[in-house]
Parts: sequence; C-alpha cells; structure tokens
Amino acid sequence: MLDSNDLKLISKLMDYARTTWAELGAMVGLSAPAAAERVRKLEERNVIRGYAAILDPEAVGLGLAAFVSVTLEHPRHRRGFLQAVANTPAIQECHHIAGDEDYILKVRCTGTRQLEELVSNKLKSIEGVTKTKTTVILSTVKETPRLPLEQ
Repeated sequence: MLDSNDLKLISKLMDYARTTWAELGAMVGLSAPAAAERVRKLEERNVIRGYAAILDPEAVGLGLAAFVSVTLEHPRHRRGFLQAVANTPAIQECHHIAGDEDYILKVRCTGTRQLEELVSNKLKSIEGVTKTKTTVILSTVKETPRLPLEQ
C-alpha cells in the first residue's frame, strides 16, 4: 500500500521526473536520501514503471491520430490479434472493452495513407477480425499521462 509520502513523491515525479533527489525531497518534506530510497522501492514494486520523454506527435511527423474499434469473430482469435497489435508500432494503445466491439485502439500515423494501410491491409487481414470502425481525431482538448492521485 502507498502511504502519504509515497503519494506525494509520485505526484511530484509525474510533473518533475528530471528533478534532483534534493529538489524532490524538498518538495515533499523528505531528505534527498530518503526520497531516493522511497523512489527506488516504488520502482522495485513496479508502482513506477519507467520514465519517458513526452514528444509532440506533429513535430515527429505523426500528426494523424485515430481510434479504431475492432470486433473479433470469436474469443479464440484473441491471441493472434493481440500478437499482431503488439508488433504494430503505429498502435499506441489497445484496450479490451465492453459493448458492441471487443477492442479499441489508439493509433498514430503520418497521414491518411498510412492510416488506410494500417486499417485496410494490416488490421482487417488479421484472422478473426470481422469489423473495424475508425474515428479520426480532429483535435485533442486534453491528453495527459498524469494519473488522478488527488481524487
């Protein structure tokens, strides 16, 4: 279980992952060694799974984002579908969902041609995929990797 110091630390790390141990400790009322040790333990427990640079998709040529919902013919096709998803770099996220579809994917592409290739040639060719529905994202109002720990 996480105590209040752990929650304070990970809350600050979500915003200031490149800060020093001394700065991080000062933000949450701990010494630098205490902050470092707590973070190390959180990493060991996989509460903190890693650190990453957050890129501007347009700046790296991936300005087109879309959600693609996928329906599978039968659950026996899950394994092959999930393997194909794992091996497709353009798919950023894959979520198993409730409702008419089975999965929803968030994809990033260079443009409509790459999106068409991904949906028409890659996804629809996976054994068991019976239907896809693509929704192109026109603009993003909010997108954050920050978890709502303060709730």
